[in-house]
Amino acid sequence: MPELRKDVFTELWVVVPTDRARRPSDFLREPVTSVPSIGPCPFCPGNEAMTPPEIMAYRSGSSWSLRVVPSKFAVLRVEGGLDREGDGLYDRMRGVGAHEVVVETPSHVLSLTDLTEHSIEKVFTAFRERFRDLKNDRRLRYVHAFKNFGVAAGARVEHTHSQLIALPLVPRRVRKEIDVAQRHYEAKERCLYCDLIRQETQSRSRLVLESDRFVVVEPYASRYPFETWILPKQHRSHFEDVEPDHLANLAWVLKSTLRRIEKALERPAYNLILHTAPIQEFANPFYHWHIELLPKVTRVSGFDLGTGYYVNPTPPEEAAQFLREVTLA
Repeated sequence: MPELRKDVFTELWVVVPTDRARRPSDFLREPVTSVPSIGPCPFCPGNEAMTPPEIMAYRSGSSWSLRVVPSKFAVLRVEGGLDREGDGLYDRMRGVGAHEVVVETPSHVLSLTDLTEHSIEKVFTAFRERFRDLKNDRRLRYVHAFKNFGVAAGARVEHTHSQLIALPLVPRRVRKEIDVAQRHYEAKERCLYCDLIRQETQSRSRLVLESDRFVVVEPYASRYPFETWILPKQHRSHFEDVEPDHLANLAWVLKSTLRRIEKALERPAYNLILHTAPIQEFANPFYHWHIELLPKVTRVSGFDLGTGYYVNPTPPEEAAQFLREVTLA
């Protein structure tokens, strides 16, 4: 019998057809499509002039190991004021913000799993530095950090990279998560995400991986097959407040998790999204930063779009078991 499960973090419902669960081998096996190459790669060493002037870089002598540059195709731009105004029923403002690209390595590789853990740690360190710098611009309210891997996930350049988009507004999805977490805290005086960590590490049915500082779980009301969350055990509402020594462990956890997903699903396209509290708001006891990994193994249908309900053909309990049993060489 199918189940309807409520996502306690967004208050949305998910349909989990447990009577016809799909295993990894049941999904359409589409290898990650390379981005069509037109000319030299703008992110490779020697081609630095093909990007806007860098914002920051990690260098050793004349060589670099990571660069952050403004996006050449920026969604928002840093210049000017917001100029909020009304137009009858409608509201508008200028598209002020920042759009930055984190070139994760000078090597022309596709996946984070091709990097060393130290290189992945540098990516998170760069995120942390950029969050702290962007926080100084009082026009900006939220920094959205994400990675698109594969054409199906929205990648436009093959060379592995991540992106940061700083917005003058807090996204509705983020505000909903924060409001739900705050109501939970006011009712129970406990963080909702800390409660999740306690429950999942006790039951272990949806637990994929655990270290001394992070847990990896398949959410109870997963929207997509093999949707995977990485949560720090230490409560922090803001990613930019994480202690630097946690980032090395985060790098190991992320690489281990991605390797499991890539092996179980034959290296699918995916989106990596960092959820964190708005940069202009104080640290709080109710929201909990975390990372969500969303493999692209199914497509959104008219039912999902029309109802707001997601249909996940693989129960998270089975997804967690598959990922736990993956053997990493």
